[in-house]
Amino acid sequence: MNEVLETLKKIEDKYKLFQQQQFTFIKALERTREEAHDMIRPVSSIVQVQCYRDHHCFNATDRRVLNMFVSLCNELRCLSQKMETAHAGDSVTHGLLEKCKLLLNDSNDLTALRATYPHRVVNFLSIEESKHRYGGVVSLLPIVLDTMRAWVTHSKKYLIPNEKECERCKYEDPRLGKKAPWIPPGNTSC
Repeated sequence: MNEVLETLKKIEDKYKLFQQQQFTFIKALERTREEAHDMIRPVSSIVQVQCYRDHHCFNATDRRVLNMFVSLCNELRCLSQKMETAHAGDSVTHGLLEKCKLLLNDSNDLTALRATYPHRVVNFLSIEESKHRYGGVVSLLPIVLDTMRAWVTHSKKYLIPNEKECERCKYEDPRLGKKAPWIPPGNTSC
């Protein structure tokens, strides 16, 4: 579980850096779509972003930011596999992992996907961009990260035994060591 938490933290840090470059990401998508003569259909999958990066990207900055997006998707996919092997889980955790796998599937259609409050990624787009072109692709990462955080929270709360709570269940007070907290009546020796 600790490995999952560390990996999730690293991915969240990378996502924060990516989030700061959202305008660069959108501009990179615009330029590569224009180069690909693909301005009509929306960016609807991770494979489409990979195709733009590999075949239609001639700017180093665009390539870097598109590569960052694809890299984050791959890292999240690997993390979901780690999560699956970390704990057997229950129906809730299985459902959350299946949602992550579905969203991170390379050919999954992301056009209808939209991040909602508290994520503002879609709010930074113009109405045309958010409705038709990039809303799904910029919503993918925050939604998957939220789902993974929900998996961690549920696992910690319901599936992983909490040693501190188990210690609290015992009658012994840690300040007293192994002594009884009181001397039973009739027992004068300790």
